[in-house]
Order: sequence, then structure tokens, then C-alpha cells
Amino acid sequence: MSQFSSQAKPVISPPMDNWGFPTLCTDRLNLFYGSKQALDDITLSIPQGSITALIGPSGCGKTSFLYCLNRLTDLIPKCLVYGNVWLGDSNILHPKTDTIALRRRIGMVLQKPNPFPFSIWKNIAFPLKEHGIIERRKINGIVERVLTNVKLWDEVKDRLTASALRLSGGQKQRLCIARTLALAPEIILMDEPCSALDPISSGVVEDLIASLRGKYTVVIVTHNLAQARRIADYVGLFWVQSGCGRLIEFGPAQQIFQNPQHPITAEYINGQRG
Repeated sequence: MSQFSSQAKPVISPPMDNWGFPTLCTDRLNLFYGSKQALDDITLSIPQGSITALIGPSGCGKTSFLYCLNRLTDLIPKCLVYGNVWLGDSNILHPKTDTIALRRRIGMVLQKPNPFPFSIWKNIAFPLKEHGIIERRKINGIVERVLTNVKLWDEVKDRLTASALRLSGGQKQRLCIARTLALAPEIILMDEPCSALDPISSGVVEDLIASLRGKYTVVIVTHNLAQARRIADYVGLFWVQSGCGRLIEFGPAQQIFQNPQHPITAEYINGQRG
């Protein structure tokens, strides 16, 4: 459940996109699982077209924060969200928000590849049909385009009717990313998308994520500091303080890794904490 806070505008001054609005920002965001507080007053802005990495030790609220951004928290029993999540000039926590349309605009790629138990082709076609795209020629064009975008088309074009469950782990994850791209989202959320993959597959997916820069806004949760250093434009460090997750520092990746402003950030980056 989301609790809407009716404010005219955020209390922060976020980076603006070409239309004068921040792509995505949170304002004093708090999350509870029952009586247990998991996030405490998270306020940050994510610039349009950037790759933002959320880092920090396990259990500090990174994934919970990610789920707030397209209201997947609505699907979690006894989960309460307070505060504001702004997409442009709209607060997505407003009770009248169309969450189906929202999740088309803000897609999600999960930690473990989760292709549907269908053919490769149907994995892309199914969500398109669910959103009203039914013309076969148009679907085929989208299937080829998104599979090409994730560097999977040449590997599967001759077996599109084969089960997606027969793909390798890396191929499954690229298929899931393609499935997300098929709905033309503005923002893509990724929850440790490489953690379940072997090093070679992880490298392929990481290169794919980097290629999305400028075309989409990407927010990725990762425990891999080297990965965050390689692909992120912005980095946010989450940490548990007083029993709940807090944002310790957020800024350009170069600053976070080379000149962190908070001692916890410096110690975590240098391997002295966490």
C-alpha cells in the first residue's frame, strides 16, 4: 500500500530533463514491512538517460527502494510506503495512478532470469498482446528489433519457436531485458541482473547495460563495486543505521569512487566496511 503525500512539488531541486522535469526523484520516501521500517527518508534524483548504481551491503534496502519506483511494493503484503516518488511532474504514489501503465513506463529486470515457459518468440509477443499490440507483422518487427538490441537475434533467429527455458543463463537474462525493451519503457530498473550469471555471460550483459545509456534511464542494484565503477554515471550508497536503510551518499560515480564525502562511503569503497 502506498500512502500519498499531497505536496505541490518536491522539497529538493533535482536535475532537470529537456522538458524541465526530473526524470525520476524520491522525496522523503519511507517504507515499512508491517511494523519494521526498511527505508528512512530517502531523497534523491536520477537524471534522464543516466545509469545509476545503488550499492551497499545486503539488507540495507536497495531492492526495497527499487520496488518503490514502479510500485511493485503494492504486491507485497503488509508493505507500506510513505512519501513521494516523482516521475516528471506526477507523483506515482497518488492513489489514482494507473499502475499497469506505470510499469510499462518503468520496466523491471529481476536478479534471476525469469523467462516465461513459452517459446522465445512468445516471450516477447505475450506482453505486447497484453498491452493491445496484436498485429502479427508489427509484433514480428518488434521481436527482431529488441532481440537485435540485446545481441541475441543472431543466436536465436532460427529457433524462435523453441522454448525459452532451453537458453543459457546469459541468454535468458538478455531475453528478459529484450522483453522489457519491447514495451518501450522510459526507465529500466535492474535488481542485480548479473549476480546469477557466469563471468562471461555477466560481461555480455554488463556491456548491454552500458549500451542503454542515453536511450533509457537505468537504475541498477549491484554488489559488484567494480561493475558500478565501470558502467555507472551516478552512484548511491545505502547503509543500515538505527535498524533501517538510509541513503548515505549520492553523486557522480567519479566523485563517489575517487573523492567520497562521507566516511562510511570511503571505508566501504576501500573495503574497510561491509
